[in-house]
Amino acid sequence: MTPTLVRNHRDADLSAPADAGTRARDWAEIQERMLAPLYEAVYDRLEVGPATRMLSLGCGSGLAMLVAAARGAHVTGVDSDRERLALARARLLPDEGAEGAPAHRARLHDDGLPAGAGADGAPYDLITVFEPIGCAAGDSEGLVPALESALPLAARGATVVLTGWGPPERCATAPVLRVAARLAESTRPPRPGGWRPTLRDDLEDVAARAGLKPDGSGRVSCPFGYADRDSAVRGLLSTGLFDAAVRATDRSQVEKEVAEALHPYRRPDGTVWMPNVFRYLVCTT
Repeated sequence: MTPTLVRNHRDADLSAPADAGTRARDWAEIQERMLAPLYEAVYDRLEVGPATRMLSLGCGSGLAMLVAAARGAHVTGVDSDRERLALARARLLPDEGAEGAPAHRARLHDDGLPAGAGADGAPYDLITVFEPIGCAAGDSEGLVPALESALPLAARGATVVLTGWGPPERCATAPVLRVAARLAESTRPPRPGGWRPTLRDDLEDVAARAGLKPDGSGRVSCPFGYADRDSAVRGLLSTGLFDAAVRATDRSQVEKEVAEALHPYRRPDGTVWMPNVFRYLVCTT
């Protein structure tokens, strides 16, 4: 899949991540779509449609919600990144506030979980977490409390979907993520939070701690394909997985070393292609 490119506006401070608006656009226009096969596979398996009332935790700029809404689902999204959420609002609620605008089947929140159930008063029957865990130690720590807060809004026996990175040997992006960990630890002793291999039971561990019952799983191929090396670097840095490396060194060094790590995945036409496998776990409340 070829990403849509936008001009990359650099900050004067090279020791900090790119400004929030630029990074959010890079995420929405380049990186987010790489996980579209994961969204589609989950929705196909669960038969998401007009009867679905979905709550998306960490909804980002809203692509997963847009796909569900296109199937007729009622969708609610929550995310603390207001720049990404603004892009989600533009996608899902383009006529919000306009005179005579139709009633929408989408709601978005940037200040925590909604106070009650879905827009039609019914509880949610599907909760999704499409931000994959498993590439950094401790990257699931905030997920259990978020799930525990969301579960009271769900119907009895509702479905919860958790997602994670697949085995490192099936993810070409793993060596690039190790660059982030190495740079982040270059100016300090190693500490929890650096890159680590995905563990077999990462998702099951989160489910157990949140009181969920696993009810099936699957793996989905999600290749990361970029028009060129520059868009690959921008897309990867938009994930936030390289922020610690930028703080420990500076953004120009991180960009340079990520670009070098991408060399094995460049094709003769200049595109970058990295096969990856992601895993999802279907649970019930």
